[in-house]
Amino acid sequence: MQEEKFNLIVIGSGSGLDVANAAVTQNGLKVAIIEKDKMGGTCLNRGCIPSKLLIRSADVAETIRHADIFGINVNNLSVDFEKIVNRVNNITDAHSESIKGSYQSSVNPIFFSKECKFIGDKKVSFVDGEKTITITADKILIAAGTRPKIPEINGLQESGFITSDEALRLKQQPRVLTFIGGGYITCELAHFYGSLGTEINIVQLGDKLIPNEDEEISQKFTEVFSKKYNVYLGYNVESVTKEKTNSNENSSSEIFRITAKSGTSEKMLEVESDQLLVAVGRVPNTYALDLVKTGVKLDEKGFIIVDEYLETNVKGIFALGDVVGRYQFKHSANHEAQYAYHNILNPDRKIPVDYTAMPHAIFSSPQVAGVGLTEQQLRRQNKNDYLRSVYPYIRTGMGEALEERDGFVKFLVNRENRKILGCHIMGADASTLIHEVLVAMRAADGTIDSIRKTIHIHPALSEVIARAAETVN
Repeated sequence: MQEEKFNLIVIGSGSGLDVANAAVTQNGLKVAIIEKDKMGGTCLNRGCIPSKLLIRSADVAETIRHADIFGINVNNLSVDFEKIVNRVNNITDAHSESIKGSYQSSVNPIFFSKECKFIGDKKVSFVDGEKTITITADKILIAAGTRPKIPEINGLQESGFITSDEALRLKQQPRVLTFIGGGYITCELAHFYGSLGTEINIVQLGDKLIPNEDEEISQKFTEVFSKKYNVYLGYNVESVTKEKTNSNENSSSEIFRITAKSGTSEKMLEVESDQLLVAVGRVPNTYALDLVKTGVKLDEKGFIIVDEYLETNVKGIFALGDVVGRYQFKHSANHEAQYAYHNILNPDRKIPVDYTAMPHAIFSSPQVAGVGLTEQQLRRQNKNDYLRSVYPYIRTGMGEALEERDGFVKFLVNRENRKILGCHIMGADASTLIHEVLVAMRAADGTIDSIRKTIHIHPALSEVIARAAETVN
């Protein structure tokens, strides 16, 4: 068995690449990168980049469909679904192949395009042709990401369902698409397919969509989405079947039929569609790594347990990103990579990760963005001494110009020191508007007054942030 020693092994080619590159260019370390899939990680290949490229087409289609509100009549809108998907895949595949090409020719870091597992203390093994290769290092970074969670539902496994991975590369647009799950992945993909003309069904176990958002956001979002799509709340899916049906005399097609039961009554629900997408969360890619062989501990859901420095219970083995399970965002993983690099190289001067004002956004329609605590979290923590402000888009000049009647900004503020505890936005450009609040919370004094004192351009959409801040009292 061939064995080679490195200074650092990085498993995963998403944000872990930042650490690998810095270790080589700034410290001259001998580094190995292991990636069994496409280079660039989940974000580039199956996540935020392809989904947002697709969603841009949905945004354009939605704008055209509602152009009559602004006195513009557009007739005979048509969608070239294959062209939309090919454009996106050509972009992401080109980027991924470019990254792979640069590393395949690299002497350091050395790239191994293999599936690996641990076989001992800081020893990683993989098969290369007819050879089994073992590599070892004093420092190891695990950035292996996550994959879609598949629930145990009778008939689901054999039905031929898809997840978000396949949804980004479908060659044919579904006529009717059913989602199991009502989180952010469902809502983004429902916007994409729905805006292009697919009939959408969403079957959600909970009583609202995007339930992890602030309660006022999730409630209003559910209301808006329920007007556009078939949303079934409070239903537990019990079975899935796929059946052939005669579409005409000369051909047949297959349909999915799901059966669900209400959680509050005995009412049963049957939904039919020509495609079924499961989006009920994500699970970490730790199952095949055999981490027990190197002593790394996992939590009950399989996520790697790390301390405030991103180090596992095994000295010298670190982890970051989705596989840690703290914040499953690309910007969070990039942020953690900076700390991981420092802490790996400076074991006696480690710095804890600062997650202050870690934001998120949902690129659906309407958009949603948030940072900090939700109102229900404040209540659960018995933090009742806070101020709240909710201000609608439509009461600003640009909000009215956009006909943005559902959107609003919500602030939660500490009564005593006026620190911003949370901000939650639903509406046009929410993912951009939230950044003013992030700067105030992380780089300024963190108070609502830092926003109130800022001059805002009139009538820019950012006035809705200013107005919401002004009404905190």
